[in-house]
Amino acid sequence: MTSPPPTPERATPRWRRAGGRLLALAARPVRRAQGTGGTVIEAYRGYGSTREIFLIGRVFRQARREPNPEADDIAADLRDIARRIRRRKVADASVVARFGGAETTAVTDRDGYFRVSLKPPNVPAGEDHWHSVELELAADPPVRAQGRVFIPPENCRFVVISDIDDTIMHTGVANKLKMLWRLFVADAEDRVAFPGAASLSRALHAGATGDQSNPMLYVSRAPWGIYDMLSEFFRQHGIPAGPVLFLREWGLSWRHPLPRRAEDHKRDLIRHMLALYGDLPFVLIGDSGQHDPEVYAKIVSENPGRVLAVYIRNVSRDPCRAEEIERLSQAILEAGSSLVLAGDTTIMAEHALSLGLIGKEGADAILAECRSQVMPETVEPIVIEPDDDKATAQKAPA
Repeated sequence: MTSPPPTPERATPRWRRAGGRLLALAARPVRRAQGTGGTVIEAYRGYGSTREIFLIGRVFRQARREPNPEADDIAADLRDIARRIRRRKVADASVVARFGGAETTAVTDRDGYFRVSLKPPNVPAGEDHWHSVELELAADPPVRAQGRVFIPPENCRFVVISDIDDTIMHTGVANKLKMLWRLFVADAEDRVAFPGAASLSRALHAGATGDQSNPMLYVSRAPWGIYDMLSEFFRQHGIPAGPVLFLREWGLSWRHPLPRRAEDHKRDLIRHMLALYGDLPFVLIGDSGQHDPEVYAKIVSENPGRVLAVYIRNVSRDPCRAEEIERLSQAILEAGSSLVLAGDTTIMAEHALSLGLIGKEGADAILAECRSQVMPETVEPIVIEPDDDKATAQKAPA
């Protein structure tokens, strides 16, 4: 007698798979948080040079995690998420930071954030460009954690400052629900990042020789609370790790229902980077949807010879916006730099290759990534460069 065919396993619904991944990610920061007695120091990736380093972190209290070996993964994740929601910021706390023989004390603000600035006499030697910073909160018992800062190697040739929203990833990063849906539902890995954006980041980080480890500094208009989501997005797409600097604090409350925003914060941030890395030129990457072209044009005109190129991803369907950006390009030209406005990453890659910012292998990887995911141009791409003499001077240092 022939046995009946086995009953096929029912496929897990997409919403359940997506929900499981979302729960696991949302719970991960709670499990990973360093600290004792319910008080936690959470440090974000920092940056610096051999002269000075900068790091941002936060101090908060959260409920202890009670072990329950009988709980399944979903139940454990839900409990961890509940602990995360019930976190309480710790204001006016003193955090001691130590690095390279230097020590300083930072005090947390009303939202629990602290900012560390240290001038170490001795930067630890080693091939790793990421260095550990010791953090300690005076408590009983003491709370300790470690932060990480990126210090560029001697062979790096330039610094990249790149926007994230609508530049590397599609718009929605500032909208938590929209971003979570795009990250974890319906093949998010292929749909969230702009075609070629990840490969362009890797190529710029590697430089023309492939081993430069050029600093990558990322800027976002999202809240600090979405930091872990962005880290996961970077991991999924193989985007080089780097400090993520947020332009606003979304400390929402009934008294303050709207995000707090610092005026000209992005421009001041770039000026700070230019001063910190005074011996290196810069590459600026942004999008046409916000004020990136205006901010970058101002920066280039203030710092002639410091910006090798400005890349603007065109995300606007309005041809008038392209005309506005083209008019802004005059200041960029006068400072001896160049501007590329394009929706297609391959246009940026070709220009970067011509300036010696990336190598042939990196350019080929960008073209390969874009080939199967070509995005239609909303307007004709614009490439504006200075005359030949200035263009030669503005190539990446060998």
